[in-house]
Amino acid sequence: MKTIAKAAFAAALLLGTSASVYAVERGGTMTYGRYADSLFLDPVLNDANVDIWILSNIYDTLLLPTDDGKGVQAGLASAWKVADDGLSVTLTLRDGIKFSDGSPITPADVVWSLKRAAKADNGIWSFIVGSIQDVTAEGDKTVIVKLKNTDPTILSALTVFNTGIMPSKAFEAAAGATDAEKAKAFGEHPISSGPFVLQSWDRGSTMKLVRNPNYWGQGEDGKPLPYLDGITFEVIPDDATRILKLNSGELDGAEFIPYSRVDELKSAGNLDMKLFPSTRVEGITLNVRPQLGGKDNPLANPKVRQAMNYALNKDAIIQIVTHGVGSPLTSYMSSATPLHSGDKPLFPYDLEKAKGLMKEAGLENGFSTSVLVLAGNQDEIGIATALQQMWGQIGIKLELQQVDNASRTQQYRDGTFTMRESAWTDDIADPSEITSYFVYSPTIGALHTGWKNDEADKLFEASQKEMDTTKRAADYARIQEIYNADGPFVPLYETPYPVALSKKVNGFLQIPLGNNIFSKTWLAK
Repeated sequence: MKTIAKAAFAAALLLGTSASVYAVERGGTMTYGRYADSLFLDPVLNDANVDIWILSNIYDTLLLPTDDGKGVQAGLASAWKVADDGLSVTLTLRDGIKFSDGSPITPADVVWSLKRAAKADNGIWSFIVGSIQDVTAEGDKTVIVKLKNTDPTILSALTVFNTGIMPSKAFEAAAGATDAEKAKAFGEHPISSGPFVLQSWDRGSTMKLVRNPNYWGQGEDGKPLPYLDGITFEVIPDDATRILKLNSGELDGAEFIPYSRVDELKSAGNLDMKLFPSTRVEGITLNVRPQLGGKDNPLANPKVRQAMNYALNKDAIIQIVTHGVGSPLTSYMSSATPLHSGDKPLFPYDLEKAKGLMKEAGLENGFSTSVLVLAGNQDEIGIATALQQMWGQIGIKLELQQVDNASRTQQYRDGTFTMRESAWTDDIADPSEITSYFVYSPTIGALHTGWKNDEADKLFEASQKEMDTTKRAADYARIQEIYNADGPFVPLYETPYPVALSKKVNGFLQIPLGNNIFSKTWLAK
């Protein structure tokens, strides 16, 4: 049923504008095609985009990222203030906020949620809020976050998925003796603080979210968000099948459209092909441990890694795979990430230099290796095929191992992979997240690769406390210089997010930090 906010309608009449400008339509279920299924719906014990981009629709945070991904705006907290000494943040909760089961969201829930997120070793992402010393409540609306040290990222950190607010009593009552066991049990039927709640989940196939009837957000029509009754996520790993179902009307939207199909879908009369601005970077992650599977690992040699970089014609890969949509990387982080430095593409194509480096490494005859590729993903297969041909010119014989996302993720986390294609998107408007993940060895061993650089580690630790923006920028410039030259990553390109939508879909947004925003999405009847 179409609804129009009365105040907006009156204003439209007074201003002589069309009332339809303010019209939204409520109801209906949007069906969205995903390339891979989620793994585990807990905001703290998580690190995968297939989970994160769902979690941001289930759990709200105290603050939310702005639509451009560069700032913060009110979430469950309506007001906030950083103390003059930078050692605490006072937040005021909205009036009347509730969880999806109708129970109130209290300061005690916020205190518990933030302490759980900040607990050392409680999930990979605890470093994002590692500066938190204590969290306390005052009265029925105020929460005070006390810091161990000044933290230039603390407000942005309070927008990140792992600080999602959960119902403490319900979580603690879940089956299990440990936090991880309780998280697994609670995640099967979570009680939400965000715009949607999980209704059902047929793993590997379909996930259904329905509107949270107690969500605090208000729509343009003056009624509670979201506009949709629900979202059905269909897991369709094969790109061609996702697009076929989109064209037939079985899907209302689909993510990760292959760049080779973008122009075609732009001209399709029934579709709206979107290229949302992003912080997405694409590259190859290399396991650089001295030995793999009981054998010496050639990827542990920095000269080999440099040779592999110089042997790639990245401009050609960008044309072949992204059809010119991508841009060469000038650092391991995207050019849209704050404190990015570098204005020249890394490792310009130089085949002779690559051959010389292989000879210096004592591997002029090359070696055999492999890369994990997501089965059915046209872009990844295209990249891997190009790598196979280009590295073949310096004697590297590359085997493509096509696997499903869950298998690849497990090998990656176990550190048993040789190489994998990797894409990264920032979740926070700051370089600390990607740097902790890619560079800082104590977090996850630099992308689970075993790479370590003491100078880079110390610079990162200093940057986490540095409030002087000039000094902090200098720290990050040096970190990028170190990692870009020697890191376990073959940088390829950065790209926007390719999402195709039915013409009846309105208000959907994927922000530069990757979050899929369905709270203001609506379907025209």
